[in-house]
Amino acid sequence: MSASPEAFGGQGAVRPRRQERFHRVKLINEILKVYALRLDDWQGRSFILTSRTGKTEIVDNLMALWPAAEQMIGRPLDPTDPAMLACLRNQTVGP
Repeated sequence: MSASPEAFGGQGAVRPRRQERFHRVKLINEILKVYALRLDDWQGRSFILTSRTGKTEIVDNLMALWPAAEQMIGRPLDPTDPAMLACLRNQTVGP
């Protein structure tokens, strides 16, 4: 299952599929940065999740990303965590 391009696209602009995938990875990395993790596209088919300590895991889709990230950091990812929200407010995400 994947989200439609409009869910991540913003101003109604539809990007080519590959460009949209890279844009999603960029947005997700803004969140993962708070947890010292990074996501990279792997040949347009999977993703590689990496920690600063060098742990890596291949995830097949974005739904599988979040449980893998939680396992990697050893705690739940809380989207309402005040510290995470404060970090995200201080970051700027461009188009």
